[in-house]
Amino acid sequence: MALVLTEEQQLLKNSAREFVAGTLAVDQVRQHRDGTYPGSDTALRYSRDHWQKMAELGWTGIIFPEQYGGLGLGYAELGIVLEELGRSLAAQPFLSTVLLAGNTILRGGSEDQKQSWLPGICTGEKVLALAFQEGGRFSPWQVNTRADTSAKGFQISGEKRFVLDAYGADQLVVLTRTSGSTGDREGLTLFLIDPAEKGVSITDLKVLDSRNAALIEFDGTEVSAEQVIGEVGKAADILDPVFDCAIAGLNAELVGIMSEAFERTLEYLKTRQQFGALIGTFQALKHRAADMFCEREHAISMTMAALRAIDDKSHDANLLISAAKARTSDAANLIGRESIQMFGGIGMTDEEDIGLFMKRARVAEMTLGDSTYHRERFAQLSGF
Repeated sequence: MALVLTEEQQLLKNSAREFVAGTLAVDQVRQHRDGTYPGSDTALRYSRDHWQKMAELGWTGIIFPEQYGGLGLGYAELGIVLEELGRSLAAQPFLSTVLLAGNTILRGGSEDQKQSWLPGICTGEKVLALAFQEGGRFSPWQVNTRADTSAKGFQISGEKRFVLDAYGADQLVVLTRTSGSTGDREGLTLFLIDPAEKGVSITDLKVLDSRNAALIEFDGTEVSAEQVIGEVGKAADILDPVFDCAIAGLNAELVGIMSEAFERTLEYLKTRQQFGALIGTFQALKHRAADMFCEREHAISMTMAALRAIDDKSHDANLLISAAKARTSDAANLIGRESIQMFGGIGMTDEEDIGLFMKRARVAEMTLGDSTYHRERFAQLSGF
């Protein structure tokens, strides 16, 4: 497996970097958070206009087949885009719409469901959200939200927490329990639900990285059998590869976050003077910067290997994905902390961008399983 970019992938990387540099300044994080971005919705926290422009570049359709308006490319290509978006902390709904909800429909939906939603994702007209998490940490089968049979089909009651990009979403993909007990892998069912449906309540949440996340409550929401994605009780079989692909994409974003944070810190070491000398000449800081560089390079290699393993349908792709998530989480955590320390007091202020990188890295580190979760999963998959 060659961990280098092809000529076409390098062209994609160059065009993505050019677009991000010219359109998605890091300061937009503050503008969307504070509601000062022109025409922004303070709860949406990203620009639908920018989402539309990315769709025009083909990015939202990279992993979807051409028959649904996509490009039919791979996760290696999507990872390139996500890495560049990570460099600018761009809060676009790629993870929620493309990698989670969209991929769920692609892998488990009926042909009618695919035709209804995937072309809209590819054109940037639709934003979807996958509502699965109910606790504070990633534990996908810990589901208490019930979908009980009713005269119209099913009646859903319960709540979902930390639902990415749920506010403003055009459709929700909701994981429910139709049988079994909390924690059981079997007995889970997915539904497509309109967020405007009676009995659905969406509350905006404030999170560390200032992104769009919400609490969703279902109070006897009626849905029909036609809204089921896949088979009743078999949602876990659909979601296993969906989560793996989403984790691999999140790893790519983390690589972009840590790379930009490291490069900004390196530049600061070369320009900041203290005691009449550049602080980058201090041996202790040189050693720490070298550690940051090595950790980043290791994370880059593992992330590229995981993305290519998905495209190659390798038997050990899930192992590589968990190994990469553990390493990128640890590396991003290290680089975030070291960057703040090397910037000193100014790094703790909201006016300095470096703190925004650490905040986003901390949230991404916990999303879809932290390093502890993925080390344990790696061990289980390896037979330990």
